[in-house]
Amino acid sequence: MAEISEDLVDVQAGSDERKIRIDKVGVKDIRYPITVKDRSNEAQQTIGTVNMYVDLPHHFKGTHMSRFLEVLNEHTGRISVERVPEILRRMRDRLEAETAHFAVTFSYFMEKKAPITGASGMMAYECGFEASSGKMDDFVLSISVPIATLCPCSKEISDRGAHNQRGNVDVKVRFRGELWIEELVEMVEESASCDLYPVLKREDEKFVTEKAFDNPRFVEDIVREVALRLRKDERVNWFQVSVENFESIHSHNAYAFIEGARE
Repeated sequence: MAEISEDLVDVQAGSDERKIRIDKVGVKDIRYPITVKDRSNEAQQTIGTVNMYVDLPHHFKGTHMSRFLEVLNEHTGRISVERVPEILRRMRDRLEAETAHFAVTFSYFMEKKAPITGASGMMAYECGFEASSGKMDDFVLSISVPIATLCPCSKEISDRGAHNQRGNVDVKVRFRGELWIEELVEMVEESASCDLYPVLKREDEKFVTEKAFDNPRFVEDIVREVALRLRKDERVNWFQVSVENFESIHSHNAYAFIEGARE
Protein backbone atom coordinates (compact mmCIF):
# COMPACT_ATOMS: atom_id res chain seq x y z
CA MET A 1 0.00 0.00 0.00
CA ALA A 2 1.37 3.41 -1.00
CA GLU A 3 2.31 5.76 1.83
CA ILE A 4 0.29 8.98 2.18
CA SER A 5 2.53 12.01 2.40
CA GLU A 6 1.84 14.42 5.23
CA ASP A 7 3.45 17.21 3.22
CA LEU A 8 0.62 17.54 0.66
CA VAL A 9 -0.93 21.00 0.80
CA ASP A 10 -4.65 21.18 1.72
CA VAL A 11 -5.63 23.84 -0.81
CA GLN A 12 -9.36 23.69 0.00
CA ALA A 13 -8.72 24.63 3.63
CA GLY A 14 -6.89 27.76 2.58
CA SER A 15 -8.38 31.22 3.03
CA ASP A 16 -10.26 33.19 0.41
CA GLU A 17 -9.95 36.96 0.34
CA ARG A 18 -13.20 37.57 -1.57
CA LYS A 19 -15.22 36.95 1.63
CA ILE A 20 -18.29 35.57 -0.14
CA ARG A 21 -20.22 32.76 1.53
CA ILE A 22 -21.46 29.90 -0.71
CA ASP A 23 -24.94 28.57 0.01
CA LYS A 24 -24.46 25.13 -1.53
CA VAL A 25 -21.35 23.33 -2.69
CA GLY A 26 -20.90 19.61 -3.18
CA VAL A 27 -21.34 16.70 -5.56
CA LYS A 28 -24.14 15.75 -7.98
CA ASP A 29 -25.49 12.79 -9.93
CA ILE A 30 -24.04 9.98 -7.83
CA ARG A 31 -25.66 6.68 -8.84
CA TYR A 32 -26.15 4.66 -5.69
CA PRO A 33 -28.27 1.76 -4.35
CA ILE A 34 -30.99 2.85 -1.92
CA THR A 35 -33.83 1.27 0.05
CA VAL A 36 -37.38 2.67 -0.08
CA LYS A 37 -40.35 1.74 2.11
CA ASP A 38 -42.92 -0.32 0.22
CA ARG A 39 -46.51 -0.51 1.50
CA SER A 40 -47.03 -4.01 0.08
CA ASN A 41 -43.59 -5.59 0.57
CA GLU A 42 -42.10 -3.58 3.46
CA ALA A 43 -39.15 -2.36 1.35
CA GLN A 44 -37.77 -2.37 -2.16
CA GLN A 45 -34.27 -1.90 -3.50
CA THR A 46 -33.73 0.62 -6.28
CA ILE A 47 -31.05 2.89 -7.74
CA GLY A 48 -30.98 6.54 -6.75
CA THR A 49 -29.31 9.59 -8.23
CA VAL A 50 -27.89 11.45 -5.24
CA ASN A 51 -26.90 15.10 -4.75
CA MET A 52 -25.08 16.20 -1.59
CA TYR A 53 -24.24 19.78 -0.59
CA VAL A 54 -23.13 21.87 2.36
CA ASP A 55 -22.73 25.59 2.91
CA LEU A 56 -19.21 27.05 2.79
CA PRO A 57 -18.13 29.94 5.06
CA HIS A 58 -16.63 32.94 3.32
CA HIS A 59 -13.16 32.36 4.74
CA PHE A 60 -12.70 28.86 3.21
CA LYS A 61 -11.43 28.55 -0.35
CA GLY A 62 -13.16 25.24 -1.05
CA THR A 63 -14.77 22.13 0.38
CA HIS A 64 -13.40 18.58 0.45
CA MET A 65 -15.43 16.79 -2.23
CA SER A 66 -14.14 13.32 -1.35
CA ARG A 67 -15.69 13.56 2.12
CA PHE A 68 -19.19 13.53 0.65
CA LEU A 69 -18.48 10.14 -0.91
CA GLU A 70 -16.90 8.91 2.31
CA VAL A 71 -20.07 9.75 4.24
CA LEU A 72 -22.21 8.06 1.59
CA ASN A 73 -20.05 4.94 1.62
CA GLU A 74 -20.30 4.74 5.41
CA HIS A 75 -24.00 4.01 4.86
CA THR A 76 -23.72 1.50 2.02
CA GLY A 77 -26.76 -0.78 2.07
CA ARG A 78 -28.53 1.53 4.52
CA ILE A 79 -29.48 4.54 2.38
CA SER A 80 -33.13 5.16 3.26
CA VAL A 81 -35.42 7.96 4.45
CA GLU A 82 -34.93 6.83 8.03
CA ARG A 83 -31.15 7.20 7.69
CA VAL A 84 -31.21 10.69 6.18
CA PRO A 85 -30.93 12.60 9.50
CA GLU A 86 -27.84 10.59 10.37
CA ILE A 87 -26.32 11.17 6.92
CA LEU A 88 -26.96 14.91 7.18
CA ARG A 89 -25.37 15.03 10.64
CA ARG A 90 -22.28 13.19 9.36
CA MET A 91 -22.02 15.59 6.41
CA ARG A 92 -22.08 18.57 8.73
CA ASP A 93 -19.48 17.02 11.03
CA ARG A 94 -17.09 15.79 8.32
CA LEU A 95 -17.26 19.00 6.30
CA GLU A 96 -17.45 21.43 9.26
CA ALA A 97 -20.64 22.95 7.86
CA GLU A 98 -23.63 24.66 9.43
CA THR A 99 -26.15 23.29 6.94
CA ALA A 100 -26.24 20.06 4.92
CA HIS A 101 -28.49 19.07 2.02
CA PHE A 102 -29.24 15.58 0.68
CA ALA A 103 -31.42 14.94 -2.37
CA VAL A 104 -32.16 11.74 -4.28
CA THR A 105 -34.36 10.77 -7.23
CA PHE A 106 -35.27 7.16 -7.96
CA SER A 107 -37.67 4.86 -9.81
CA TYR A 108 -40.30 3.34 -7.55
CA PHE A 109 -42.09 0.22 -8.78
CA MET A 110 -45.67 -0.80 -8.07
CA GLU A 111 -47.41 -3.94 -9.26
CA LYS A 112 -50.57 -3.02 -11.13
CA LYS A 113 -53.30 -5.25 -12.50
CA ALA A 114 -55.38 -4.55 -15.59
CA PRO A 115 -58.93 -3.45 -14.67
CA ILE A 116 -60.86 -6.34 -16.27
CA THR A 117 -58.55 -9.29 -16.99
CA GLY A 118 -56.25 -8.71 -14.02
CA ALA A 119 -53.15 -9.02 -16.24
CA SER A 120 -50.29 -7.92 -14.00
CA GLY A 121 -47.20 -5.84 -14.65
CA MET A 122 -44.85 -3.37 -12.94
CA MET A 123 -45.39 0.38 -13.20
CA ALA A 124 -42.45 2.69 -12.59
CA TYR A 125 -42.99 6.09 -10.97
CA GLU A 126 -40.22 8.66 -10.74
CA CYS A 127 -39.93 9.81 -7.13
CA GLY A 128 -37.51 11.64 -4.89
CA PHE A 129 -36.91 13.54 -1.70
CA GLU A 130 -34.91 16.57 -0.63
CA ALA A 131 -33.74 16.97 2.97
CA SER A 132 -31.79 19.65 4.83
CA SER A 133 -30.56 20.08 8.39
CA GLY A 134 -28.69 22.72 10.35
CA LYS A 135 -29.77 26.34 10.06
CA MET A 136 -32.87 24.96 8.39
CA ASP A 137 -34.53 21.54 8.74
CA ASP A 138 -36.68 20.40 5.85
CA PHE A 139 -37.97 17.29 4.08
CA VAL A 140 -39.89 17.28 0.79
CA LEU A 141 -41.22 14.15 -0.93
CA SER A 142 -41.90 14.27 -4.68
CA ILE A 143 -43.61 11.94 -7.14
CA SER A 144 -44.30 12.02 -10.88
CA VAL A 145 -47.35 10.08 -12.13
CA PRO A 146 -48.23 9.44 -15.79
CA ILE A 147 -51.96 9.64 -16.57
CA ALA A 148 -54.49 9.65 -19.42
CA THR A 149 -56.83 12.57 -20.09
CA LEU A 150 -59.76 13.19 -22.43
CA CYS A 151 -60.65 16.73 -23.50
CA PRO A 152 -64.07 17.94 -22.22
CA CYS A 153 -64.30 20.53 -25.01
CA SER A 154 -63.58 17.98 -27.73
CA LYS A 155 -66.20 15.62 -26.31
CA GLU A 156 -68.80 18.39 -26.14
CA ILE A 157 -68.39 19.68 -29.69
CA SER A 158 -67.65 16.46 -31.59
CA ASP A 159 -70.24 14.14 -33.11
CA ARG A 160 -67.90 11.15 -32.89
CA GLY A 161 -65.40 10.61 -30.10
CA ALA A 162 -63.01 13.06 -28.44
CA HIS A 163 -59.28 13.59 -28.48
CA ASN A 164 -57.26 12.20 -25.59
CA GLN A 165 -53.63 12.14 -24.61
CA ARG A 166 -51.15 11.14 -21.96
CA GLY A 167 -50.16 13.59 -19.29
CA ASN A 168 -47.94 13.86 -16.26
CA VAL A 169 -48.72 15.02 -12.71
CA ASP A 170 -45.87 16.13 -10.45
CA VAL A 171 -46.53 16.42 -6.72
CA LYS A 172 -44.30 17.71 -3.91
CA VAL A 173 -45.36 17.56 -0.26
CA ARG A 174 -44.16 18.42 3.21
CA PHE A 175 -45.95 16.28 5.76
CA ARG A 176 -45.96 14.95 9.30
CA GLY A 177 -46.27 11.34 10.35
CA GLU A 178 -46.15 8.64 7.69
CA LEU A 179 -47.28 9.13 4.11
CA TRP A 180 -46.88 6.32 1.59
CA ILE A 181 -45.77 6.94 -1.99
CA GLU A 182 -48.65 4.65 -2.99
CA GLU A 183 -51.15 7.00 -1.35
CA LEU A 184 -49.96 9.95 -3.40
CA VAL A 185 -50.02 7.88 -6.59
CA GLU A 186 -53.61 6.83 -5.85
CA MET A 187 -54.68 10.45 -5.20
CA VAL A 188 -53.35 11.44 -8.62
CA GLU A 189 -54.70 8.48 -10.58
CA GLU A 190 -58.17 8.89 -9.07
CA SER A 191 -58.17 12.50 -10.31
CA ALA A 192 -57.36 11.66 -13.95
CA SER A 193 -59.67 10.68 -16.81
CA CYS A 194 -58.06 7.26 -16.50
CA ASP A 195 -54.83 5.88 -15.10
CA LEU A 196 -52.22 4.02 -17.15
CA TYR A 197 -51.46 0.29 -16.99
CA PRO A 198 -48.37 -1.75 -17.90
CA VAL A 199 -50.42 -4.57 -19.51
CA LEU A 200 -53.82 -4.32 -21.24
CA LYS A 201 -55.79 -7.00 -23.09
CA ARG A 202 -58.68 -6.18 -25.46
CA GLU A 203 -61.26 -6.23 -22.67
CA ASP A 204 -59.11 -3.86 -20.65
CA GLU A 205 -58.62 -1.48 -23.59
CA LYS A 206 -62.38 -1.23 -24.00
CA PHE A 207 -62.76 -0.44 -20.31
CA VAL A 208 -60.09 2.28 -20.13
CA THR A 209 -61.27 3.91 -23.38
CA GLU A 210 -64.83 4.15 -22.10
CA LYS A 211 -63.74 5.20 -18.62
CA ALA A 212 -61.76 8.12 -20.04
CA PHE A 213 -64.70 9.10 -22.26
CA ASP A 214 -66.97 9.15 -19.21
CA ASN A 215 -64.46 11.23 -17.20
CA PRO A 216 -63.24 14.13 -19.37
CA ARG A 217 -60.65 16.31 -17.64
CA PHE A 218 -58.85 19.55 -18.45
CA VAL A 219 -55.46 20.10 -16.77
CA GLU A 220 -57.35 22.63 -14.63
CA ASP A 221 -59.69 19.87 -13.44
CA ILE A 222 -56.89 17.51 -12.53
CA VAL A 223 -54.75 20.04 -10.66
CA ARG A 224 -57.78 21.14 -8.64
CA GLU A 225 -58.84 17.59 -7.83
CA VAL A 226 -55.36 16.62 -6.60
CA ALA A 227 -55.04 19.86 -4.59
CA LEU A 228 -58.44 19.20 -3.00
CA ARG A 229 -57.41 15.71 -1.90
CA LEU A 230 -54.12 16.99 -0.46
CA ARG A 231 -55.90 19.77 1.44
CA LYS A 232 -58.20 17.19 3.03
CA ASP A 233 -55.26 15.10 4.25
CA GLU A 234 -54.32 16.45 7.68
CA ARG A 235 -50.82 14.99 7.42
CA VAL A 236 -49.93 17.32 4.54
CA ASN A 237 -48.55 20.70 5.65
CA TRP A 238 -47.60 22.06 2.20
CA PHE A 239 -47.86 20.94 -1.41
CA GLN A 240 -47.17 21.80 -5.01
CA VAL A 241 -49.06 20.16 -7.86
CA SER A 242 -48.35 20.62 -11.57
CA VAL A 243 -50.09 18.94 -14.49
CA GLU A 244 -48.84 18.80 -18.07
CA ASN A 245 -50.81 17.29 -20.95
CA PHE A 246 -48.83 16.16 -23.99
CA GLU A 247 -51.52 17.32 -26.40
CA SER A 248 -52.39 14.97 -29.24
CA ILE A 249 -53.89 17.53 -31.67
CA HIS A 250 -51.95 20.67 -30.70
CA SER A 251 -48.32 21.59 -31.21
CA HIS A 252 -48.12 22.82 -27.62
CA ASN A 253 -48.64 21.23 -24.20
CA ALA A 254 -51.26 22.29 -21.66
CA TYR A 255 -50.11 23.13 -18.10
CA ALA A 256 -51.56 24.01 -14.67
CA PHE A 257 -49.99 24.58 -11.23
CA ILE A 258 -51.21 25.02 -7.63
CA GLU A 259 -49.24 25.58 -4.42
CA GLY A 260 -50.89 25.37 -1.02
CA ALA A 261 -50.10 25.23 2.68
CA ARG A 262 -52.02 24.40 5.82
CA GLU A 263 -52.80 27.50 7.86
